[in-house]
Amino acid sequence: MVDKVKGKIKIFSFFSGAGFLDLGFEREKFEIVFVNEYNNNFLDAYKFARKNMNIKPPKFGYFCDDINCLLKGKSKIELTDKVLQEKKNGIVGFIGGPPCPDFSVAGKNEGISGKNGLLTNSYKRIILQQEPDFFVFENVKGLWSTQKHRKEYEKVKDSFRRKGYILIDKLVNALDYGVPQDRERVILFGVKYYLIDQNRKIALLKLKKNFDWGVKQEYNQEHRCQCDWPEITPFAVNSVIEQPAGIIPELSIEYWFQKNEVYNHYNANDYFQPKSMDRFETIPEGDVSKKSFKRLHRWRYSPTAAYGNNEVHLHPYLARRISVAEALAIQSLPKEYVINKALCKSDMFKTVGNGVPYLLARGIAHSIRQFCENEFCKGENDGIFT
Repeated sequence: MVDKVKGKIKIFSFFSGAGFLDLGFEREKFEIVFVNEYNNNFLDAYKFARKNMNIKPPKFGYFCDDINCLLKGKSKIELTDKVLQEKKNGIVGFIGGPPCPDFSVAGKNEGISGKNGLLTNSYKRIILQQEPDFFVFENVKGLWSTQKHRKEYEKVKDSFRRKGYILIDKLVNALDYGVPQDRERVILFGVKYYLIDQNRKIALLKLKKNFDWGVKQEYNQEHRCQCDWPEITPFAVNSVIEQPAGIIPELSIEYWFQKNEVYNHYNANDYFQPKSMDRFETIPEGDVSKKSFKRLHRWRYSPTAAYGNNEVHLHPYLARRISVAEALAIQSLPKEYVINKALCKSDMFKTVGNGVPYLLARGIAHSIRQFCENEFCKGENDGIFT
């Protein structure tokens, strides 16, 4: 017999950054009750954006410190008490994407033993320690596709299984969710098996059969590959190119620039001023072949929005880098989402580039909400729903 989840599922967020993943869950009627972010500038961006959007602060506030302080009980936050309090009244989920350069081929590639790789282990440990009803773990493609990292990833999954979680994971592309950006990420969803069925094998079968990843069919790879995407166009300032036939407009840069009104946006003028214009006037529109100084094409999607390590994305038809407003559009944020101008530009772009694309986050959140409503069973768990 199935029991409906009647109220808001409570979410504890870790490695929250400026909260793109959290916003996706909030828009799907989850309640963020706790936020943990180590970087104070990113946390300021989180608070500023939500104040601008009239979203109330989390019930248990913001924790700006290392996640390991929570693990070791060295913080003023009694996390265990708060998790238990929420579990008595309903469903509790943990969400997070630990910093990932140690698993990225383009990054340090040091794996689980790297400085940031160790944070993946910390996130695993806090899930095992607190035992939320479900969790979401997000990370880069390298964790899935690189052999040495995949071995470590499988060990992490085994530790969750031993704790009573059944798991489903997928290498997803942000494009599949309507994001104008070619960005692949690993998403792992784990849930306590007894919430679905007392028989673990049956619970796992239900998870694999009924969990919908939320991919939009109109944007999937098959449809994208049938499109006649433009490639290289000579650069000209303020040039006009009509939308070509045979593309998916919603996956194009120009569609999102218009949708988000990027030239009237709060962050419209937040971009780096070049010392020399030569390079900015010579690279053709759509030339993304170089490691850096990629000029986006207005009528196609962007490469991965990564703005560190000298990665520079140029505006399609203006002789400059893209603005923070334009980067937010590429991350599919709603136009009312803004970044605090008190942050330096480097931190602005870093927090935007580090975030989970909003529509991807919302698609995953929607799938989890549907699954919870349809599959969580009654029995010894009566009373856990709000």
